[in-house]
Amino acid sequence: MRSCILLFASRFTLQNGECKANAQKLLRRQNGLWISKANPSMKQDMTQIPLARRSPIPPDSCNLASAIEIVGDRWTLLILRAALYGVRRFDDFQAELSCPRTVLSGRLKSLVDAGLLTKRPYKAPGKRARPEYTLSAMGLSLRPILIGLTQWGDAWLGAGEPPPISFTRAGTKAAIRAAFVDSDGREVRPDQIRTVIRG
Repeated sequence: MRSCILLFASRFTLQNGECKANAQKLLRRQNGLWISKANPSMKQDMTQIPLARRSPIPPDSCNLASAIEIVGDRWTLLILRAALYGVRRFDDFQAELSCPRTVLSGRLKSLVDAGLLTKRPYKAPGKRARPEYTLSAMGLSLRPILIGLTQWGDAWLGAGEPPPISFTRAGTKAAIRAAFVDSDGREVRPDQIRTVIRG
């Protein structure tokens, strides 16, 4: 599995040369902090996460690693993003993403096989039947993650500009944001999260 990992720790670890080049475009290092070049108010303490030589569990036992195997590819994430906004048909995906048709066909098949998309036929008047792709319940359950990733991009990559898309609660128009809550319903900041290994 090709991985691209930014580890904010007492040293900066990057895997994959392309990823390193992209990260250097987005971040700069100053006084022990990684600072977003697009939005300098966003800073990450390098020492917030203790240095580790390896993860607490191997990738083949980790559901995060398994999820990345399914959705971690660039084209796959862009297809899921388009599906989240209502794109359903092959030609529309292709026009939206400018993805090579053979690549798009393969990614759509993989997402259907993985259970994230549902494939069903549709027929426009006077046209032959063609498939359309909609998010399954499993695919729709990725919405909080995709919204969280969108809001991460707004914060770190948005150059302080208002985000082009916002998310609201249906019926009230109250703005929503991705957040963690504990079993008592209290919000938990990222720096308050601790990893517990079963065993």
